[in-house]
Amino acid sequence: MQNSEALALVAAMPQPLILVGADERIAATSPRADELLGTAGEGRHYITVLRQPLLLDAVEATFRDGRTRESGYVGNEASRETSWRVYTAPVPLNAGRGVLISFEDITHLEEAGQMRRDFVANVSHELRTPLTALIGFIETLRGAAREDPAARERFLEIMAHEAGRMNRLVKDLLSLSRLESEARLRPTERVDLVVQAAAAVTAMKRVAQEAGVELAYEHPDAAIWVPGDPDQLTQVMTNLIENAIKYGGSGRRVRVRLSINDREPALRGPAARIDVRDWGEGIDPVHIARLTERFYRVDNHRSREMGGTGLGLAIVKHIVNRHRGRLRITSELGEGAQFSVLLPKL
Repeated sequence: MQNSEALALVAAMPQPLILVGADERIAATSPRADELLGTAGEGRHYITVLRQPLLLDAVEATFRDGRTRESGYVGNEASRETSWRVYTAPVPLNAGRGVLISFEDITHLEEAGQMRRDFVANVSHELRTPLTALIGFIETLRGAAREDPAARERFLEIMAHEAGRMNRLVKDLLSLSRLESEARLRPTERVDLVVQAAAAVTAMKRVAQEAGVELAYEHPDAAIWVPGDPDQLTQVMTNLIENAIKYGGSGRRVRVRLSINDREPALRGPAARIDVRDWGEGIDPVHIARLTERFYRVDNHRSREMGGTGLGLAIVKHIVNRHRGRLRITSELGEGAQFSVLLPKL
């Protein structure tokens, strides 16, 4: 291959490419490679530009025996660590043999792997806690508390609570799995949000009364039709209302309001809006961006005491995404919080 042809090809490629000449100096780089390395490397020895030992060893070995090799590279772009799979291959040039270094972005694969590991660790932790409690109480009931009716009744009540918590966790995990499998299937059934919200509010009335919270429902007189899955939309509203009662109930008031926006920029058209508002202690802004992450809790102990699985808002986010909607969260400490769902309107 002529040097001029090789240089032109490398410079034209959209992915990161580096051509190292027979003199071990960089002969050409693609624009994307310059962005990744953070410097213009042409004319410099490859060791002074690449610097990472695994990649340097691969380049050196390819120069030595002319065999293609695979290695790795860790970059840092926009304050975000990126991972790359790197191939070093021999290239014939006028002055001898060079090495072509090509980069494949595998950041998304690394992040997915980390998410899976975190998910397994979180599920294991969430299940281990109630299981440990159940095992401990069973051993106690078989021993010291065998002939103590009062202790037995108290332990059985706690065991029922922990078993219920595990059952809720498994149900939420199954819901998430089903939602992920249906993520690309957009619901098409006509759903009246006024009716669905009324059902959710009615279902949560008893929970609100037991918590001493006034639950109000405001809606237009006419129906609000959206394309959707009625059961999933009811689940969204039930989860949001339940959270408002549990974590914002100190304000003694929760309001569910439905409204219509004839032109919603976020959806590029008319939208139905569901607002669930509480006047509790509010949420520190540092937590808001992470509230919909699986198992993320603002207060771990309080959430577990109230029977929360840490998956409710993750389920809400997945359902809203499946309906091509938007979820917005606003809050100020001491002023309560508002969770808003925007859905395309028919």
